Amino acid sequence: MAMPPTPTAPTRPTVRGLSAAQWPLALTVMLFAAMAAYGSFAYEGFFSAQVFLNLLIDNAFLAIVAVGMTFVILSGGIDLSVGSVIALTTMTLATLVERHGWAAAGAIPLVLALGALFGACQGLLIQRFRLQPFIVTLAGMFLARGLCYLISIDSISIGNEAFSELAQQRFELWEGASLSIGALIALVVVAAGIYLAHGTAFGRTVYAIGGNEQSALLMGLPVARTTVLVYALSGFCSALAGVVFAFYMLSGYGLHAMGLELDTIAAVVIGGTLLTGGVGYVAGTLFGVLILGVIQTLISFDGTLSSWWTRIVIGALLFAFCLLQRLFEAGRGRSPL
Repeated sequence: MAMPPTPTAPTRPTVRGLSAAQWPLALTVMLFAAMAAYGSFAYEGFFSAQVFLNLLIDNAFLAIVAVGMTFVILSGGIDLSVGSVIALTTMTLATLVERHGWAAAGAIPLVLALGALFGACQGLLIQRFRLQPFIVTLAGMFLARGLCYLISIDSISIGNEAFSELAQQRFELWEGASLSIGALIALVVVAAGIYLAHGTAFGRTVYAIGGNEQSALLMGLPVARTTVLVYALSGFCSALAGVVFAFYMLSGYGLHAMGLELDTIAAVVIGGTLLTGGVGYVAGTLFGVLILGVIQTLISFDGTLSSWWTRIVIGALLFAFCLLQRLFEAGRGRSPL
């Protein structure tokens, strides 16, 4: 039996060597470089090696969950449950480790499996019953957040010695520069996401579904299975981000990661992924996360601005990138990468 064909992209016009689909990513990278250059010029010690690495350390959980969200948005969907799944993961992990005496080696795989199962159930509802992803994942957001409070209405501190040592583990890169285990996990997830998106049939099918689902069906691609797997991947990444968040906070709490789903979507869009699906890069998402981190760092170094300026700047950038994406989309058509 012949294998179904994999989607291929038609030739697209380029401007100075870049296709219209690549320009949002190029602008994201240039914006990151410009903000980093400004910070280095305006504030002494702003862009030392450790300050840059701290962007990864402080935003590792956001980078991980954003990789999963990238695949969801590439497929033309959305996942509003990611922040709540992170909170539920921290609560479940803290409960297992602190109240039931589980070792981290047993508790972490369990919460990762539960996160993937939660996402797969959402994907199954979306695919099998043709429900809107917005509504299904909104229900998932409320469900996961509510389950947190069934476990405990209070924060659960993680005082387990082995877990704390693992969370505080640092890997020296060179003198005066180190990475946390969470940051290393984030880098591995980003690298795996890049390979999955651009080096596998699964990734090509995700792009095809986001470009035109009916065309993907006519090509014989496994649309139903891929849709479920995309949301399972998002659930797995959310649970893994929850583990890293638990490392970062050493606690589980139902209010952890409130509103993080919006930061995640912002990072993905600023990273150059179209909200309509079919176009985007996992590498761009990483730069989107770093841009959010640079904004926070700039405001912190300034010392005179309220932290609410972070939201204002992110909102302005989001408006600008949505407008740019609309313009680029009009100039390139709706073909998958």
